[in-house]
Amino acid sequence: MRKACLEMVYTLAKQDPRVFFLGSDLGAGTLESFRAAMPERFLMEGVSEANLIGLAAGLALEGNLPYVNTIATFLTRRCFEQLVVDLCLHRANVRLLGNGGGLVYAPLGPTHMAIEDLAILRALPHMTVLAPADANEMRRLMLATLAHQGPLYIRLGKGNEPLVTPAAGTFEIGKAYWMRKGSDALLITTGTVLSLALEAAGHLQREGVSTGVLHVPTLKPLDTETLLDALAAVPVVVTLEEHTVVGGLGSAVAELIAETPFHPAKRFKRLGLPDVFPEGYGSQASLMAHYGLTVTRLVAAVMDLITSGVHALWLTSTL
Repeated sequence: MRKACLEMVYTLAKQDPRVFFLGSDLGAGTLESFRAAMPERFLMEGVSEANLIGLAAGLALEGNLPYVNTIATFLTRRCFEQLVVDLCLHRANVRLLGNGGGLVYAPLGPTHMAIEDLAILRALPHMTVLAPADANEMRRLMLATLAHQGPLYIRLGKGNEPLVTPAAGTFEIGKAYWMRKGSDALLITTGTVLSLALEAAGHLQREGVSTGVLHVPTLKPLDTETLLDALAAVPVVVTLEEHTVVGGLGSAVAELIAETPFHPAKRFKRLGLPDVFPEGYGSQASLMAHYGLTVTRLVAAVMDLITSGVHALWLTSTL
């Protein structure tokens, strides 16, 4: 996914002279083709991300279109004030490319794991927040960034994610996408965990549970129209995200459910990381398993909610 994203920056730069690439202490060879072809628009800064955001804001306010790439925690935690004051306050057209969203940098510990990036940026006025599922969607998404107005954050995965979205087609910022329809339960995801939801939906279908999967690559602005239509059609809803349950996709959906008078009420569960700093220095996969971000847990959550609904109906009928 990261490779596809950076290749698209180069492709866009060849089409549009406004496009700049700004990196923060990235590895040698990063976008070497861009550096060779357009050195005046390729800037590699040192480990000073707050300064990098200020530089990007200045370029944007002069009519350019900077794409800023570094580790997601450095883009969000380290330079929060610059994001607010330099970018969002002025609606500056800067594109933030955050490497290693979620648990990707598990070998480096909690300082590098971006488990609250979506929550941080979702709270900022004028910021658009995106979490694509795979390289296919990343390529379509990047095409849409040229015309977008205002600051924009794109969460990048580890790379080599399963390709679960179409290779062709268009991407609309602010739109949720149906991956499959179902009438008994709904799985709502953002980012690379879409592949887990699709696998879980297949398991549930074989158990006789008709399960829909709605992919939300744009966390802000939220596609409330599609979400409300999807929520209205099912009794059971589970969200899944590689992010803390505080302030991300699950919180956004919970807020929507709480403010909508569904009758009967939805049986709802958020699956994500608990409100902790992840323990240990394992792999991304090992920490995903440790915190229950798995197909097995997702299937169990849906079945538990279905069972609780059947039990509630039985109690009501006996009173």
